[in-house]
Amino acid sequence: MNPQGQSGAAAPLTHLGRLESAEGRPRSRAGAAGAGAGAGAGRGPPPCCWHRSIPDQNHLLRDGVRRYLQLPADQTVLILHAKVAQKSYGNEKRFFCPPPCVYLTGPGWKLKQEQVKASNLGEAGFRVCGYMGLDSVGSSHLETQKLNFEEQPDSKEFSCAKALYISDADKRKHFRLVLKLFFSNGQEIGTFHSKLIKVISKPSQKKQSLKNTDLCISSGSKVSLFNRLRSQTVSTRYLSVEGGAFIASARQWAAFTLHLADEHCVQGEFPLREGYVRYGSVVQLICTATGVMLPPLIIRKVTKQYALLDVDEPISQLHKCAFQFQGSDGMYLCLSTEKVIQFQASPCPKEANRELLNDGSCWTIIGTETVEYTFSDSLACIQDLVSPVPLITTLQLTGGGDVAMLEVQGEYFHANLKVWFGDVEAETMYRNSKSLVCVVPDVSAFGSDWRWLRYPITVPLLLIRNDGLIYSSTFTFTYTPEQSFLPGQQVLPELPQDSDALLDSIHQEFTRTNFHLFMQS
Repeated sequence: MNPQGQSGAAAPLTHLGRLESAEGRPRSRAGAAGAGAGAGAGRGPPPCCWHRSIPDQNHLLRDGVRRYLQLPADQTVLILHAKVAQKSYGNEKRFFCPPPCVYLTGPGWKLKQEQVKASNLGEAGFRVCGYMGLDSVGSSHLETQKLNFEEQPDSKEFSCAKALYISDADKRKHFRLVLKLFFSNGQEIGTFHSKLIKVISKPSQKKQSLKNTDLCISSGSKVSLFNRLRSQTVSTRYLSVEGGAFIASARQWAAFTLHLADEHCVQGEFPLREGYVRYGSVVQLICTATGVMLPPLIIRKVTKQYALLDVDEPISQLHKCAFQFQGSDGMYLCLSTEKVIQFQASPCPKEANRELLNDGSCWTIIGTETVEYTFSDSLACIQDLVSPVPLITTLQLTGGGDVAMLEVQGEYFHANLKVWFGDVEAETMYRNSKSLVCVVPDVSAFGSDWRWLRYPITVPLLLIRNDGLIYSSTFTFTYTPEQSFLPGQQVLPELPQDSDALLDSIHQEFTRTNFHLFMQS
C-alpha cells in the first residue's frame, strides 16, 4: 500500500458545525490532514446538499454492511482492451487486436444463479449475455458483436469480441467501447464503458520523439504481445499464462506489466526504473493476473525479420520487436505452435549489428488498459440497472477546526451515492459526476473500545446507492494515533479509570490524528 498525498494544514471548516459522536459527545477538533481537496472544498456548500440516511434505515443498513464486509458477495466485470486501434479503410476490416475481452468474476454471480434457481426460472434464466460495440450514437449493427460467455476452470466467465473495427467513415480520434450485459430471461444488468482508445491510421515507422509521447510506451505500463506467422490474421497467437507457464494462445491474451530494469545490478536483483522504454533496454514482463514473470530480456527492434542490435530509440505502439534473453548469445523469446521456447538467432555475416530471426521470434507490442467494475446486491433484491458503476481514482483529504473532509474523485458519480468508511456512513455531498465530498467520521463511531486503542485503525471505503447496492473499491482509510508507544511502556497515565480528563486526553489523541490514505495494489 502506498500513501497518497502529503500532509499539510488547511483552513478550519467551521461552517459545518459540530457533529455528535457515537458517545453523544461533541467532536474534538480534527488535526493535521492530508493534501488539500480541489478548488471549492473549503467553501461552505449549501446545507441542503449534504445527505445522510434516517436513523432507523441507517441501523438496518449498517447491519447489512457488516455482514457484507465479513463475506463480500461481489460481482465484478473486468474489461481488457488495447490502448490504440488501427482504422479500416474502404471495404477492409482491421479487427481490433488484441480483441477486447470481458471477464465476470466474484462469488456474487454464483449467488445470483442460486437466487434465480430458487425462483423457478432455471439455470438458463441466469445465463449472462452481452453485446459490445463502439460508443458512437446510432452505430451500425456491424459494429456491435454478441458475446457468449463460457466458464473457465478458475470459475471466471470469459468472452471476447473478435470482429470489432472502426471504419474510415468515423472521423473521431478517440472512442470508447460499450458493453451491455443482461440475463437470458431479459433482465438487464447494466452498461459498462472501456477507457478511451486512440485511433491511428497505421503503426508509425518514424523514429519516435519524446516530445510527442502519445504512442510511446512507459515503464510500468501494461502491454500485450502477439505474433502472426507470415502476417496472416488467422495465425495470430498471443503471449499468455496458463497453469503458471507461458503459452502462445489463439483464444486469450494476457496483459503484462513492462518494467525497465537496471542492467548493471547483481544477478537475481533487478531494481525497476522509470521512464520510456527504448530499444536496447533491459526489461521485465510480469503477468498482471498471475504475477508470473519472464527472465530479464533485452528488447530489440525488428526490421524485415532482423533484430537490430544498435538501435536506441523509444518504442512505439504496434512496433515489431524481439526479446533477447539477457546474458545469452543470441537466444530470443519464441513461440512454436502453442509453446513458448527459446530460439537461437543467426548472426548476419555482412552486418555485425544484425541477427536473423525466425517468424516465431517477431512480436508486435501494444499498450493495454484494464477497467474493473465491482458491485454487490447482497443487501437487497435490486431490480434497477447496476450502472452507472462509480470508479474511484484518487482521494484528497482536507480539514482543520472541527471537521476533516475527504474528497473522492473518479468517474460515473451521481447524487444517490453515499460514502461509507467500513460500516459507518459518512455525511456526503454530491458535487459532480467526478467528485463527491464527505465528512470523515469520528473514530469513536467504530466501537466503544476506541478509548483504549493505541494502534492504527484501517477501514475500507465503499460507495452505497440509496437502494442498498454496494460498490466496493481498492481504497482504504487509516486513522493513525499521533503518539506511538514502545513495547512495555505504560500506555495510560496514572489517572482513575472514571476520570473525565483521561477520556478527554484519549479522545483528543485520536481526533487530533494524522490521517493517511492508502490504495491497495
